[in-house]
Amino acid sequence: MIRSMTAFASGERTTPWGTLGCELRAVNHRFLELGVRLPDELRALEPALRERISAGVARGKLDLTLRLRPVEGGEALHVNAGMIGQLSELALDLQVRFPAMRIEFSRLLQFPGVLQAGAVDPQALQAAALQLIDQVLAQFTAAREREGTNLAAVIIDRVDAIAQRAAEVRSLMPVIRAGQRAKLEARLADLSQAADQGRLEQELVLWLQKLDVDEELDRLDSHVIEIRRVLVQKEPVGRRLDFLLQEFNREANTLGSKSVDTRTSQAAVELKVLIDQVREQIQNIE
Repeated sequence: MIRSMTAFASGERTTPWGTLGCELRAVNHRFLELGVRLPDELRALEPALRERISAGVARGKLDLTLRLRPVEGGEALHVNAGMIGQLSELALDLQVRFPAMRIEFSRLLQFPGVLQAGAVDPQALQAAALQLIDQVLAQFTAAREREGTNLAAVIIDRVDAIAQRAAEVRSLMPVIRAGQRAKLEARLADLSQAADQGRLEQELVLWLQKLDVDEELDRLDSHVIEIRRVLVQKEPVGRRLDFLLQEFNREANTLGSKSVDTRTSQAAVELKVLIDQVREQIQNIE
């Protein structure tokens, strides 16, 4: 199954401590690079999250964001009695030394640790976060597969066009070789001094061999078969496809360099255009 490297998915889950929100987005990258943003309550979960995502994603630059939004008005606050007692004893001691000193109650509540929110159950919160991650990851994978299906269809369309151009060049080659042979023989006939016929025939054969592109066309056909086979593989194939496109481009360049006819030169240009179009799509494939 072809998968795109670009995708986005998000989800939410309600917990007794607030609403968990998750976003997972990805863009193209040569390797797997994962950035993670977590609330303080879920910092310990980062290794497990990285393991979960890397098990299902091979390439791409991914950003995972997990947020915990407290329930509005639902967080019960209580006073830390132990700390209040210590502050009270300290205030009484200081009041003996500084009788004019006054301590406002609102200032006292602002002292770190005096007011505390309801305790969070770390294990339960982590379990809820993992469930949410699994849900978002499933949506993320489905989005990548849908986009991958579209990419594969575009690639197949261009590969079919490549195969068609190669077949057209193959059908033209006998006519082109015959025309080149006739042109060379006509030029030789205009020579005032007779040449050794055997030597001329040998040179003609060597020259026509240099123009022969059957081997390049055979390799193009082979690459077409291989790219179609790779596109139905289940594992990530982006790098393999990228390598195949280099081979496609090499054969197209050789066809162009050997061309002695405007029709094959035009076909070589069209092949390179199609190959570049395929390469653009392959850059998005995992």
